[in-house]
Amino acid sequence: MASFSLDEEVRLYTSNSEREKYNLLATLFGIIVALDYLERAYVRDSVTAVEYSPACTRLLSQYKTMLKLVEDEVPSIEEFMAKYRMDNTAALHRIKVGVPATVEHSSEAGPETAKWVAATTQSFITLMDALKLKLRAKDELHAYLQELVTGFARFKGSKDWEGRGKMVSWLITLNGMKASEELTEEQARQFFFDVEHAYAEFFRSLGGGKDDPS
Repeated sequence: MASFSLDEEVRLYTSNSEREKYNLLATLFGIIVALDYLERAYVRDSVTAVEYSPACTRLLSQYKTMLKLVEDEVPSIEEFMAKYRMDNTAALHRIKVGVPATVEHSSEAGPETAKWVAATTQSFITLMDALKLKLRAKDELHAYLQELVTGFARFKGSKDWEGRGKMVSWLITLNGMKASEELTEEQARQFFFDVEHAYAEFFRSLGGGKDDPS
């Protein structure tokens, strides 16, 4: 029977590759905790929107990078958090949305509204064209949708628009998929329907309830 010392350090790894794996998992763990602290600090007004936005964007970017490096070990973020008993619901929500709260909930209109209308209109058209061209994979659609959701955030009152909520919901759906995963034809059809209605609502809202000028 092998003997061992109770004072001997127990190692999680026995090789360099295992050590690297645990280092990566520890980094992912740390990013989630940091994001959770940031979210809660923002809600409590302990950090300003100017401080919060770039910090949140950086953490989300780091999270996405780390997830790619440990994807073989992490089937889903929910499973990772459950395995390590992480109670970080604020971070989980932010990860699922994929953009800072200042983008998700912003309702402040700036001085460049005409420019933003043109840019957001182009985002709608680009996304609808992508769906018409049968693009279905996450890595083919995600950037277009994220740009659209970011554009929505620039308009006062947009948080109350039904279309914006649906676009955020679709962003959460795409964020939950792997890069190569594709929407089903039924999902794509519903997605296009929702984008088309959000586009019409966008113009009605800007025009005080008038019909889409196009």
